[in-house]
Amino acid sequence: MQVLRFTLLLAAVSIAAAQAPAQANPSWQMLDSGVTAGLRGIDSVNGTIGWASGTGGTVLKTVDGGAHWQKCAVPDAAADGATLDFRGVQGWDAKTAIAMSSGPGEKSRLYKTTDGCKSWELLFVNPDAPGGFFDSFWLNGPHGLLLGDPVGGKFALFKTSNGGKTWRRDPLQGLVLNGRSLAAFAASNSSIARGNREFAKGFVTGGKDGAVLFSRIDDPEDDEPTALITKLVRKKPVWKTAPIAVASGSESSGAFAIAYRYPVMTGICEGCAFSENVRFLAVGGDYTKPSETADTAAWSADGGEHWTPSTKMPHGYRSAVQWSDALHAWITVGPNGSDISRDDGKTWAALDDGNWNALSLPFVVGPNGRIARLDATLPAKASVRTNGLKQ
Repeated sequence: MQVLRFTLLLAAVSIAAAQAPAQANPSWQMLDSGVTAGLRGIDSVNGTIGWASGTGGTVLKTVDGGAHWQKCAVPDAAADGATLDFRGVQGWDAKTAIAMSSGPGEKSRLYKTTDGCKSWELLFVNPDAPGGFFDSFWLNGPHGLLLGDPVGGKFALFKTSNGGKTWRRDPLQGLVLNGRSLAAFAASNSSIARGNREFAKGFVTGGKDGAVLFSRIDDPEDDEPTALITKLVRKKPVWKTAPIAVASGSESSGAFAIAYRYPVMTGICEGCAFSENVRFLAVGGDYTKPSETADTAAWSADGGEHWTPSTKMPHGYRSAVQWSDALHAWITVGPNGSDISRDDGKTWAALDDGNWNALSLPFVVGPNGRIARLDATLPAKASVRTNGLKQ
């Protein structure tokens, strides 16, 4: 029955794609960030409110769709805040946000603001110092994950159930490397799987021993949406791994970002498992070869268990990817430009040749304070996220 439902689903997707009229590609509109910092963190709350972050203790905020960007107070400015590299940021409204600095040892931290970034509270410092390095974090409601490079032969992974106030190390089996050379990338705060439902229990890696998806299954403590692999009952929750068909084999290559959209189709797949009605995309490559196009994107139609390389790749290494409901398309970005896919990652077409690091539509950021907005995407909304973080 599941096979029949999935076959009907794929047929409906193909018919819809064939009948869809040709659409003009969107374009990036450059914005003035007011800074020259290298920007790698970006989070659009609703298309009007957005947060960005980067080198030199930089955190920025906009409340008018990017027309103006406010430079926030530097976290821990009186100490070493100006030396911190904020690779990730997540906002909930114009007053509330969490910023993640990435660096060796105790340079990896989480800070929170509740007053519109006039001041910051230190939430969490890397407990594995002098080792360790934070790569990615994301929260959905009170629950969240924080991913760091392996320490002692095991991925450093922490989770919260109270909106980031406290973090505890994930105890589940499956995070041990067992001699494999794997690591995550802090290129865009996109190593943790997220989508239009905002959170999925998984993350991607790279390294000499391949690009890998780690997916967490059957965690009874969590109440987030169903994990990547469903209808699989275990007495104890574990992490499961699956190889991803993107470039790997060196310390500078692998999967740099993962995202998903769900549901792929509505009304035709009632009763389907999550993995039967979701599309995952992973992008990456080798960041030392930004113009290399081979094996820079792959897609999965079964919840991340099996991956297929794109038949027409993005035109270079890519560090971030996101689905756009407004465009009904995927956007991916990297240091030699951006690309769009209207067939769920099977083929990609170039959008521009700009230099970009991270993506949160409609915004994109890059080195030297670069920020742009993608036209025809994500019209502004009056609402803000509900999250359990407000005090």
